[in-house]
Amino acid sequence: MLAGLSRCWRVLATGLSFAVFGIGGVLMRVLVFPLLNVLVRQPERRVRAAREIIRRAFRAYVDMMRALGVLRYEITGLEKLERGGLLILANHPTLIDTVFLMAFVKNADCIVKGALWNNPFTGGPVRAAAYISNAGGAELVDDCIASLRRGNNLIVFPEGTRTGADGVIALKRGAANIAVRGARDITPVLIRCDPPTLGKGEKWWRVPPRRVLLRIDVQDDVAIAGIIGQGESEVLAARQVTEFLQNYFTGKYRSHA
Repeated sequence: MLAGLSRCWRVLATGLSFAVFGIGGVLMRVLVFPLLNVLVRQPERRVRAAREIIRRAFRAYVDMMRALGVLRYEITGLEKLERGGLLILANHPTLIDTVFLMAFVKNADCIVKGALWNNPFTGGPVRAAAYISNAGGAELVDDCIASLRRGNNLIVFPEGTRTGADGVIALKRGAANIAVRGARDITPVLIRCDPPTLGKGEKWWRVPPRRVLLRIDVQDDVAIAGIIGQGESEVLAARQVTEFLQNYFTGKYRSHA
């Protein structure tokens, strides 16, 4: 009976969490960021301020979910993210991975779906923070490289979408192209969710039988030069980096399972 009550509460608390997320996005759009536009005239300073507001809001949000009993979280190696100009590559098991990373990474930039720019709940924050739209096509990689060169911490999920229900990590080559052309090092982040929840295609109300534990492990940097051969073309180098990342994340995930 207690287990059933606990599960019912987590369904309600999860629904409340989603509602708070949506309401918060709307309030930021109609109140917070218009005020920020008035107070901070310089575009670069305004974008940095917007990103800091979002980071603090997301930090409060994940702590709210923890207080409600929706989940627990553990983060190791967080000090490795206290730098600038990082290319942070992470696996993507759950819907809330982005929220967690952006809650703990200062001056974070990220790639977002083009549809989020016109979404009433996310459009305000996304536009104010000048995140990178994936609708940019061929310009996407150039935009990411420019962001790194400005000293931003760029968060990229090489899978391009959440991991499927089969648990197989399948990477696309976009992250490797960014790494080859715009970074010296990669900062990998391994995310594990036990028990699995909010995966690709899962409904939010199908909560697992016990409270979720989200583990985020920031790994040591990996030098791009140690992955690719000398004199390789960018195309071949991107293929080598993609293969390395595929083996890296698959191996790390299985060893921690």
